Amino acid sequence: MRITVPHKTDKNTARRKIEERLHQLLGTYGHYLSEIEHHWEGDRLLFSGKAKGLKANGSVDVTDNEVIIDGKLPLLAKPFEPRIKSTIEREAEGIFGGASAGRTG
Repeated sequence: MRITVPHKTDKNTARRKIEERLHQLLGTYGHYLSEIEHHWEGDRLLFSGKAKGLKANGSVDVTDNEVIIDGKLPLLAKPFEPRIKSTIEREAEGIFGGASAGRTG
C-alpha cells in the first residue's frame, strides 16, 4: 500500500509535523498497539507494530516536495486495506493540506 502526499514545505518541517502527529496518535491509540517501534534513518521513518495481534510495518519517506507512505499489511488485514488507506490519506492530508497526488496501491 503506497500513498503519496505533497507537503508544500521543507523536509525538516515535514519531518517535525510527522513526528508530532505520530506522538499524538500513539498517545491516543497506543493502548491498542503493541511492539511499536519507529526510528528515522535520514529522511526515512521506519515503523512496525501490532494491532489486535496483526503485525504491520513500513516507511515514510520525506522528499523535497512529497511524503511517501509505504505500508505492508498482513494477509488477514487485506480486506481492510481500502479503509486503512483512506484513513491514512485523510490523516496525511490533514497534516499537510491538499489532496493526495499519485495514490497508488
